[in-house]
Amino acid sequence: MKVVAAILAGGTGSRFGGDLPKQFEKIGERTILEHSVAAFDDHPQIDEIVVVIHQGHVEHTQKLLSGFSKVKAVIPGGQTRSRSSFAGINFFKEYHVDTKILIHDAARPFVSEKIIKDVINALDTHNAVNVAVSIPDTVIEIDSAGKMKNIPDRSSLKLVQTPQGFILSVIKKAYETAYKDPAFIATDDCGVVFKYLKEVSIFIVEGERENIKITTRSDLDLGRNFLIDK
Repeated sequence: MKVVAAILAGGTGSRFGGDLPKQFEKIGERTILEHSVAAFDDHPQIDEIVVVIHQGHVEHTQKLLSGFSKVKAVIPGGQTRSRSSFAGINFFKEYHVDTKILIHDAARPFVSEKIIKDVINALDTHNAVNVAVSIPDTVIEIDSAGKMKNIPDRSSLKLVQTPQGFILSVIKKAYETAYKDPAFIATDDCGVVFKYLKEVSIFIVEGERENIKITTRSDLDLGRNFLIDK
């Protein structure tokens, strides 16, 4: 059974600034997008990759990624992250229902071989797999006036990362169900399964601190320091 990956790079990087979306910024000799694609292209358990990008950058991305043998297509995404996810899922719609699919944010260029392996292996016994890390700091809840309201017990809280993994038929069904709901909003793919397929339990594998998401210029500086440390 194949293991495939959908790498989502459809964002415009509005919080990042600059003329180009953040995925085209360089960390070392490669762009953020190239680092993310390389992590999956180099992984021995990954068979095929689709990259989902903003319509205006499809041609540029095809040229940029032409050297990656597992990238089967660069396709346009939707207006939201969930629409881009669904586009990536639908690219593999003719594949076997038990195909394993990993969905990854291109803005996480330091995802490790271990995380990818752990997600793939967990899909042997689970239909949906999330990646998360523990929270080392105290977490507070604030009210609408910006005042401290509560201190949750952080032992039961985690920060979510990607890739998130699914059996293809499961994530496809989750999205098809979600899009029947006029109020559907999602920020990640496990959240869609959690809300619309209550019968599916979501297994958690441990993430890594280095698997950061590049959102701001300071994140980019941090990422460049990671590369130097390696």
